[in-house]
Amino acid sequence: MGDDSEWLKLPVDQKCEHKLWKARLSGYEDALKIFQKIKDEKSPEWSKFLGLIKKFVTDSNAVVQLKGLEAALVYVENAHVAGKTTGEVVSGVVSKVFNQPKAKAKELGIEICLMYIEIEKGEAVQEELLKGLDNKNPKIIVACIETLRKALSEFGSKIILLKPIIKVLPKLFESREKAVRDEAKLIAVEIYRWIRDALRPPLQNINSVQLKELEEEWVKLPTGVPKPTRFLRSQQELEAKLEQQQSAGGDAEGGGDDGDEVPQIDAYELLEAVEVLSKLPKDFYDKIEAKKWQERKEALEAVEVLVKNPKLEAGDYADLVKALKKVVGKDTNVMLVALAAKCLTGLAVGLRKKFGQYAGHVVPTILEKFKEKKPQVVQALQEAIDAIFLTTTLQNISEDVLAVMDNKNPTIKQQTSLFIARSFRHCTASTLPKSLLKPFCAALLKHINDSAPEVRDAAFEALGTALKVVGEKAVNPFLADVDKLKLDKIKECSEKVELIHGKKTGLAAEKKEFKPVPGRAAASGAAGDKDTKDVSAPKPGPLKKAPTTKVGGPPKKGKPAAPGGIGSTGTKNKKGLETKEIVEPELSLEVCEEKASAVLPTTCIQLLDSSNWKERLACMEEFQKAVELMERAEMPCQSLVRMLAKKPGWKETNFQVMQMKLHIVALIAQKGNFSKTSAQIVLDGLVDKIGDVKCGNNAKEAMTAIAEACMLPWTAEQVMSLAFSQKNPKNQSETLNWLANAIKEFGFSGLNVKAFISNVKTALAATNPAVRTSAITLLGVMYLYVGPSLRMFFEDEKPALLSQIDAEFEKMQGQSPPAPTRGISKHTTSGTDEGEDGEEPDDGGNDVVDLLPRTEISDKITSELVSKIGDKNWKIRKEGLDEVAGIINEAKFIQPNIGELPTALKGRLNDSNKILVQQTLNILQQLAVAMGPNIKQHVKNLGIPVITVLGDSKNNVRAAALATVNAWAEQTGMKEWLEGEDLSEELKKENPFLRQELLGWLAEKLPTLRSTPTDLILCVPHLYSCLEDRNGDVRKKAQDALPFFMMHLGYEKMAKATGKLKPTSKDQVLAMLEKAKANMPAKPAPPAKAASKPMGGSAPAKFQPTSAPVEDSVSSTIETKPDPKKAKTQGVSSKAKSTQGKKIPSKTNLKEDEDKSGPIFIVVPNGKEQRMKDEKGLKVLKWNFSTPRDEYIEQLKTQMSSCVAKWLQDEMFHSDFQHHNKALAVMVDHLESEKEGVIGCLDLILKWLTLRFFDTNTSVLMKALEYLKLLFTLLSEEEYHLTESEASSFIPYLIVKVGEPKDVIRRDVRAILNRMCLVYPASKMFLFIMEGTKSKNSKQRAECLEELGCLVESYGMNVCQPTPGKALKEIAIHIGDRDNAVRNAALNTIVTVYNVHGDQVFKLIGNLSEKDMSMLEERIKRSAKRPSSAPMKQVEEKPQRTQSINSNANMLRKGPAEDMSSKLNQTRSMSGHPEAAQMVRREFQLDLDEIENDNGTVRCEMPELVQHKLDDIFEPVLIPEPKIRAVSPHFDDMHSNTASTINFIISQVASGDISTSIQALTQIDEVLRQEDKAEAMSGHIDQFLIATFMQLRLIYNTHMADEKLEKDEIIKLYSCIIGNMISLFQIESLAREASTGVLKDLMHGLITLMLDSRIEDLEEGQQVIRSVNLLVVKVLEKSDQTNILSALLVLLQDSLLATASSPKFSELVMKCLWRMVRLLPDTINSINLDRILLDIHIFMKVFPKEKLKQCKSEFPIRTLKTLLHTLCKLKGPKILDHLTMIDNKNESELEAHLCRMMKHSMDQTGNKSDKETEKGASRIDEKSSKAKVNDFLAEIFKKIGSKENTKEGLAELYEYKKKYSDADIEPFLKNSSQFFQSYVERGLRVIEMEREGKGRIPSSTGISPQMEGTCVPTPPSTVSSIGNANGEEVGPSVYLERLKILRQRCGLDNTKDDRPPLTSLLSKPAIPPVASSTDMLHSKLSQLRESREQHQHSALDSNQTHCAGTLTSSSSTNIDDLKKRLERIKSSRK
Repeated sequence: MGDDSEWLKLPVDQKCEHKLWKARLSGYEDALKIFQKIKDEKSPEWSKFLGLIKKFVTDSNAVVQLKGLEAALVYVENAHVAGKTTGEVVSGVVSKVFNQPKAKAKELGIEICLMYIEIEKGEAVQEELLKGLDNKNPKIIVACIETLRKALSEFGSKIILLKPIIKVLPKLFESREKAVRDEAKLIAVEIYRWIRDALRPPLQNINSVQLKELEEEWVKLPTGVPKPTRFLRSQQELEAKLEQQQSAGGDAEGGGDDGDEVPQIDAYELLEAVEVLSKLPKDFYDKIEAKKWQERKEALEAVEVLVKNPKLEAGDYADLVKALKKVVGKDTNVMLVALAAKCLTGLAVGLRKKFGQYAGHVVPTILEKFKEKKPQVVQALQEAIDAIFLTTTLQNISEDVLAVMDNKNPTIKQQTSLFIARSFRHCTASTLPKSLLKPFCAALLKHINDSAPEVRDAAFEALGTALKVVGEKAVNPFLADVDKLKLDKIKECSEKVELIHGKKTGLAAEKKEFKPVPGRAAASGAAGDKDTKDVSAPKPGPLKKAPTTKVGGPPKKGKPAAPGGIGSTGTKNKKGLETKEIVEPELSLEVCEEKASAVLPTTCIQLLDSSNWKERLACMEEFQKAVELMERAEMPCQSLVRMLAKKPGWKETNFQVMQMKLHIVALIAQKGNFSKTSAQIVLDGLVDKIGDVKCGNNAKEAMTAIAEACMLPWTAEQVMSLAFSQKNPKNQSETLNWLANAIKEFGFSGLNVKAFISNVKTALAATNPAVRTSAITLLGVMYLYVGPSLRMFFEDEKPALLSQIDAEFEKMQGQSPPAPTRGISKHTTSGTDEGEDGEEPDDGGNDVVDLLPRTEISDKITSELVSKIGDKNWKIRKEGLDEVAGIINEAKFIQPNIGELPTALKGRLNDSNKILVQQTLNILQQLAVAMGPNIKQHVKNLGIPVITVLGDSKNNVRAAALATVNAWAEQTGMKEWLEGEDLSEELKKENPFLRQELLGWLAEKLPTLRSTPTDLILCVPHLYSCLEDRNGDVRKKAQDALPFFMMHLGYEKMAKATGKLKPTSKDQVLAMLEKAKANMPAKPAPPAKAASKPMGGSAPAKFQPTSAPVEDSVSSTIETKPDPKKAKTQGVSSKAKSTQGKKIPSKTNLKEDEDKSGPIFIVVPNGKEQRMKDEKGLKVLKWNFSTPRDEYIEQLKTQMSSCVAKWLQDEMFHSDFQHHNKALAVMVDHLESEKEGVIGCLDLILKWLTLRFFDTNTSVLMKALEYLKLLFTLLSEEEYHLTESEASSFIPYLIVKVGEPKDVIRRDVRAILNRMCLVYPASKMFLFIMEGTKSKNSKQRAECLEELGCLVESYGMNVCQPTPGKALKEIAIHIGDRDNAVRNAALNTIVTVYNVHGDQVFKLIGNLSEKDMSMLEERIKRSAKRPSSAPMKQVEEKPQRTQSINSNANMLRKGPAEDMSSKLNQTRSMSGHPEAAQMVRREFQLDLDEIENDNGTVRCEMPELVQHKLDDIFEPVLIPEPKIRAVSPHFDDMHSNTASTINFIISQVASGDISTSIQALTQIDEVLRQEDKAEAMSGHIDQFLIATFMQLRLIYNTHMADEKLEKDEIIKLYSCIIGNMISLFQIESLAREASTGVLKDLMHGLITLMLDSRIEDLEEGQQVIRSVNLLVVKVLEKSDQTNILSALLVLLQDSLLATASSPKFSELVMKCLWRMVRLLPDTINSINLDRILLDIHIFMKVFPKEKLKQCKSEFPIRTLKTLLHTLCKLKGPKILDHLTMIDNKNESELEAHLCRMMKHSMDQTGNKSDKETEKGASRIDEKSSKAKVNDFLAEIFKKIGSKENTKEGLAELYEYKKKYSDADIEPFLKNSSQFFQSYVERGLRVIEMEREGKGRIPSSTGISPQMEGTCVPTPPSTVSSIGNANGEEVGPSVYLERLKILRQRCGLDNTKDDRPPLTSLLSKPAIPPVASSTDMLHSKLSQLRESREQHQHSALDSNQTHCAGTLTSSSSTNIDDLKKRLERIKSSRK
């Protein structure tokens, strides 16, 4: 029992894993109880059992396992984490539960599986169950099948995937185990219940007995649609809803709902594809050509067997199809024709959409073969063509079918019509758009009048089917001229038709169509919306279109403002009486008279032909009144116009009567139901009068009214033919004028351009100039609507005439067609019809293209030509291609039939010779343009192979392929490309080039699609694999394309498609989908059509005059209302405001002489940011192309429209280069005055300029470059920084231009690149230029390499990106270039680097070939520049360049900015960057770590020497005045430029070249020493200190080790650095800016320097060390006390940890700390104690007491204790409140230590601070024990040693000695230096004198800083030998020397007694002196001047100069000379 009690105590989860079965049983029971109690599915309890659930179900003990299964089931049902266990648990159930004998176990196992499916893990469960089917144990197999069957039965076929189950069914039926076979039968029945007959084909090969049994079972099944009975968690609401419906008896409704639930499964999807091409007999192609028909038959039979497979694998079937086609078309044996047709049927059925690409070849052949009479052949051909139709679309084969319709053979006509009828049945209203229906109806209407009855019947059937599919409304316009009998026959046929697609929609459409819908008013007037809703059920068209009509301009009188599409030449006249009106019969004169007399007064009719004109006039007046009062329905229009035409009719001689008559015609046309019949009666007369001076206007008015009644297209055609059938030129010209105006009023829809063209041509050839002018004006108006393609019709006109036409077109460019104002009210527009082809909304536009006369070229594509193209010899292939190009060029526009050409060209696309591939691509581009939209039918067989070429490894071939694909897509739209699997097959290929190009192309095209392509989903799996492609570019392109796929497919579909991915991939892809979801652009909304169609809606977007679309849709919103925001932003000048008012009207009028005053760039707030966002969010195209395509230009125009003046934009986007020049001139003029606008539109300006780089015109290019130079100068003055997107969309294109053949252009581009470095970091420029070196253009490579050299020369190695090594390796590659200039440039660049970087270059370059290396070495020798001497040489080499540059730079800058930082101009001008002569901004500061290794050349111009007369010195000494000083005055004017100047100078402090560094230090010193200037350094302190200690490190590591360097130089540099730092640390506000980290490094550097033994060896080294000592004191005193204390603690910690660190180093750090401790009483309140205590805590954590005690020296532990002791004393118990920053106080002993101290100090009463104690003696009374006395004395000495409290300390010591005369202070003095002892003695003497009134000597509290440096007194507890920093004793002589300096500074003379009074020592000059050695004068004379000025020693003024600046001035002789002079100055003062 002991065991039992053991496990009983265990927690549940441990029991579940126990080895005793009882324990496990108990554990499972407990777990079950726990699971049932947990209410929250997200409770953390669940996660405890996550790993155990598999053990629950796989327990080895059967009894225990049952309990485990129960618990597992509850767990899966309730735990939200259960899904994670799916795989392991289900596989456990399959392997360990399904084989159990107990039925209960199996049931529970199945339940668990089903529960996993319910929690959305169906796929994983199904996968495990299918794996179980491969198990050897039949029990397991049976249970798996049963589980699958139950799952399917309960969840339905939507959740359980049937395809994998059906795949294994045949295998299960073959099992030896009866139980398995029976279970398979049950599941087959269940599957059949869900998918019905789709299951038959996959099971056709199982045992016939089994099949029969199955059939019997299948028959028994109920026929209703099965419904799932169990739902996923996510669907359970639906389940609840269903139950409610059922309980409410609403079952029918539920059924309806659910009907959609069950997906229609296609048997084809369930089949495995079979590969047949490889199985063709080897001799098939020979046999099929054999002479014996038996052999041909064998070959065909072999194919027939293969293609019987119901699903074939995709492949290249072109040859097979060609062979079969040949048999069908040419074989004489009809039996073989039938056999070949069967093979084609098999192929089409097996391949489905994949066969589509061959359909176009085969259809014409089959149709023509219908001439065969044999029924079996006809039947075989019918089956074939029907099967083929299903693989393609009617659109694609329409051309071929229509061509056959004109065949003379009646059988062919009949069969073609029947085929059309069958095809129509497969169509729906949307797939049978008007544009397709129109040509078919026209052809069929011919057939209904055919002599052969069978042809007529077939045509009736086809028309009837069309009627049924699209409804009467759509077909009626085409049946206008059909008589009633035939119309009835068509309707009768339509009633018999059974449609294949959705019969419901068909009927619904019918019902609605047969209602008397008024006319075709789908968008007419106010009724429009209602009707649209009516008709919308069967067609998506109108829905999309309705909104369109409302855009396009302000609607007039509440009518929608766009007439629709084109093909509406059919008549659309009166409302409601359409058909009657169309066929209004012509009435005889008698009938007319009768009808007229019924409505007109009798007198009126009698007087019509009176000879008296007055009577006739009176008659007309009555006539008019009568007409005005008549109702529309009563008005007999034809009768009335007949009356008017009655004699004298139109021959009326009196103009008044005639005017009246014409006016009445207009009235009748407006008021009555005016038919074409009536119109024909009057038009002749109207045209005759149109040229009449008096009546012309009335005639035009009447014609306009008729046009409104009878539609403009018809009226115009009539009028034109009438006008040109007579000779009167006046009439002709006026008719043309009328038409031009009418088009503007009515819009262009429906006009037959072709008909006008011939008349216009006649007019253009007229002798009368007025006719010609009118014709040209009309062309101009037509151009607005038709676009540039209009010109094609007139290319053969005379040049003079053509130039006139072009001029007219030019005028129209940039204008948009006006919104139509007439022709809308009564009649519908064909907008509805147009929208019907929902997929292709721009079909209407194709009509314009279709008007072009097309040539048939198929006869020129001879078999010889085709074989030439396929020849083995590439030259002959090339000849063949040249011929093809010639044929296409000559024909210009061709018909779609091009014979065998597609196959031939396709072969060339994978030609081994890439030149031929490119040529083929060019031909295909030509072909697309020549064939126009008809190229659609070749997409599958030619377009898709072009996409394959996108995978070519050569860049130029890919570019050509992309251009070709785009040219095709422009003609075809995207639908054709995305249909079928072709595109997804391409994407599947793992070719990185192909993938990235194709994805890029899709990303560009998909956003423009309005409807979702059905087969796009097929690309998604491959898109996902691209997201994880090895190639980074592919991944990027895939990510870019992702949002556009999602835009069409939706997030849900995309997320669902991830189901098949591996789990890791799935997570990644889902994350990307989430991201893409956020960036997903909205689908382009239908109203966007307004932007892509002109208002008339006729021409497709590509024929638009370029700017038309955008402006028109935008102008109404943007331009016509004056935007207050704009006015505000332009409130710069009153002029700007006034122009605002003027501008707007001029825009809307679109006048030529537009108001061009006012700003050209409009500042749009946040406009640029928004554009960047759009580009990032992929809402617009990224500016990235090899040549700019139209969509880029369009996009730029759209973006510019809101922020660039309209007239300027017209100039900028004009087709003529001179306008571009004008635009640039304007932009240059406005550059200065509109800085804000220019910067606001900078991205757009730069993009526009990149477009100009692609122009061929040099003058534009030169002007653009000129502008750019000015622009970048302006930007640098404005301190503007280019953004990344501005740079990336401009720099690459600019760099391309650096390879121009013209020298001037190259020079300009280089100049611009140089200037750009001022507004864009040089290091980033480097990368762009580096890209440029990869160009194919050798000039470009050479120039880019030279530019890289200049960058390195100017900016040092830091510009080399990504790293100097990589960059140099890239550059070095070019040493081996073919081109000599490139080689030279590469060598020169590397030599430049060598000059900057020395021998390290060779390391960076890596391995070069011997030849390249020897060239490089040779070049380096020749250049013979050693790095150290570089600066001097450069100056000599480049004097002229420097001057010219400076003058140039100043000239460009103009005006007050002239002297802007002349220093920098000089400094930089020697670099290769003339234009870069300005500051480096803060963003672009140098990377100082790299500079450290950079002993680079110095880039500064040496100043010329200026002679000064210094009279005050014994002889006039000439000292050069450095130019560099010029910086100081400019610090004032530079404002924000100061920062960048300082950055630049500071960066030079760390330079590897000593003279550069000294110069920079001098300049900084100059700033620091002028109080008003010093704050300029604020914000730069850390940066300056970093540069300084980098320089110190550089000296220490590099310069000191360099034997070649003069040590004097180093000393000078040291003096400069130290002098500078002292200046800095005297200015407390600046000193406090230094941060902890920087101070730590600085102190490290200074202490290292103090310990550098190499310096001591130099003659002036000691002096340097003393100065450093002084500096350290300054740093300690003046820095931010928290920062310096913290820095010292960290430094101490580091130095104690570092094994290499010398003990002296740590010692000096501690001395600094003691000094800080002494300062604490004064500084305690300014210190952040929390931070200090944190540092001490960390220190004590790293060094616990034990560890510190192990140190060799006891200093560290004492230092720490002293510090803590002082802090405790100063803060008292409060100190314990300052431990807030310490997370875990137990990690160190700090807290305990502080508590101990507090306790200890509380025990003493004397815990007042020293400051409060004025008399030390009193303390001694209280505690006179020896220890206390010692402590007290220690405190006093500590005070004496501190600067502030010296006097107080001495006073206390005096008091103490007085009180305790026997006290012994010797021990405290004996360890200190001689100097200190004498100082104390002297101090006491002085106090004595004071006290006894022996004279009062003013004294001060400071010790001279010179002393402090070396006499840092230490607390008595740690007294050690105190000398200078190195611990040596310092003799008194040193101090005497110092004293002399001090005296001479303070103006005392040195000749008196050697022991001056103490006061002189203690008096502290008002400005602390700076250096401590005479030699420091070299660098600090200028500073002396200031201190001297303050002491009024002006006599010495004139000899202060700025030596440091001149040290490098001309040569070493100057320096020696200087030294001598200085010596003289010194001696003169002694």
